[in-house]
Amino acid sequence: MGIEVAGIGGLILLILNIWAIVSIIGSGASTGGKVLWVLLVLILPLIGFIAWLIAGPRGGARAAV
Repeated sequence: MGIEVAGIGGLILLILNIWAIVSIIGSGASTGGKVLWVLLVLILPLIGFIAWLIAGPRGGARAAV
């Protein structure tokens, strides 16, 4: 049938990682912290995303408003 399940899973992971990176950049964390989190998500996509969900910086831009 066209798209395999692994392809759909990879696409979902890509979308989630993009969302994580955008959230990291918009967070109130220090620049160094943002760089480290983005690198973690880029180098280890699944593990980095899960680690970010558990312990990553939260969006501070909305909380400050």
